[in-house]
Amino acid sequence: MRCDDGHFYVVKFQNNPQHLRVLANELLATRLAKLVGLPVPEPAIVSVDDWIVQNTPELSVQLAGKTERCPAGLQFGARYAIDPMEGMIFDYLPETLLDNVRNLEAFAGMLAFDKWTCNSNGRQAVFWKKARERKYTATFIDQGYCFNAGEWNFTDSPLRGVYAYNAVYKDVRGWKSFEPWLSKIESFDEGLLKQSAEDIPTEWSGDWNALEALIEALYRRRKKVAGFIEEFRNSSRAPFPNWSSAAKAN
Repeated sequence: MRCDDGHFYVVKFQNNPQHLRVLANELLATRLAKLVGLPVPEPAIVSVDDWIVQNTPELSVQLAGKTERCPAGLQFGARYAIDPMEGMIFDYLPETLLDNVRNLEAFAGMLAFDKWTCNSNGRQAVFWKKARERKYTATFIDQGYCFNAGEWNFTDSPLRGVYAYNAVYKDVRGWKSFEPWLSKIESFDEGLLKQSAEDIPTEWSGDWNALEALIEALYRRRKKVAGFIEEFRNSSRAPFPNWSSAAKAN
């Protein structure tokens, strides 16, 4: 959708089939990722009025053979990584093109973030470039399944919240590869964490006490992220083939 600020947004509605709380997840997790310094879309609370819904047949969700109209009201928006008139966006790049991604090292930082937030989905990313550019830039999208989606708990597993292909982690050689993101997560300010959640629309969470408990649990988890990364490193995926003993000592 094109919003009144002139930018294009992917808008997720309250009646999406994942869960109502994924709107809160998207807003909170995307804000936190930006504060950690990761390349994620600009998040927004998008007000969609009833006239637009009534006059846009595409604003509907099909479930089990039934068509349900999207509701008016406050929805979540993620700004397009690049204006469609200015460049191209791809949701997949073959391994042969990954060397053309200018910020491939950010996949390590996003891994740390997904372990912190217990992303129960596979890590999703898009790759974009402006017209006539040769290099791509990765932007990490879809934070809806952070905090275990609508459950708002932390059921950790080594293979959760990771990208589908190990090739994006080929340059991980030790703990320094996760900096500065890991240190920023481990030292994240509690007040800033609460501030990031304070204006989440009540209709997205339905329970302020549950949201408050989520924030407190997230704050306590920040020191455990390195251990979660270590579990992934030792998993059957063997994701870091270039991690050396010397690098680990550093």
